[in-house]
Amino acid sequence: MFAKAAIWTTVLSAGAVGAAQAGTVTVDVEVPRLNVAEYHKPYVAAWIEDGAGAHKSNLFIWYQVGKGDKWLKDLRTWWRKSGRDLSASEVSGLSSATKAPGRQTAKIDTSALKGLTPGDYVLNVEASREGGGREVVKAPFKWDGKKAVAASTKGTTELGAVAFAIKP
Repeated sequence: MFAKAAIWTTVLSAGAVGAAQAGTVTVDVEVPRLNVAEYHKPYVAAWIEDGAGAHKSNLFIWYQVGKGDKWLKDLRTWWRKSGRDLSASEVSGLSSATKAPGRQTAKIDTSALKGLTPGDYVLNVEASREGGGREVVKAPFKWDGKKAVAASTKGTTELGAVAFAIKP
């Protein structure tokens, strides 16, 4: 699917928005330590949908870069909404390695939100683990394009607490 020789980056580029003008999207994800015989770090994807459930923006994808491309479809909800339509270069701007158990933070430039009009949105975070389960959590929020926004939710199995903040 994706070229193995591709070099994967870990953050979204600022694009046309200069660093001095750019705000920050912060997503904190708790990856729980599960008491299982063989633990594998989960693949995790985060994206934004509008109030009607239409995909609007990808924020990040944590997976086994270079080897795990074929397993991206195990992030089933994300894959159906957006993943299967992404090119290798689009994935390269979103990806980084899987994360160890504990609180993990992703900071993304607000250019990832370009095109969002004021309205109701939902942050989605999905985790899938080899030999384990799969879970999607949703945190609804209102976006007006000007004010800071925060939302949070909590998973029950593959994800712990998830917090989301936009500082324009």
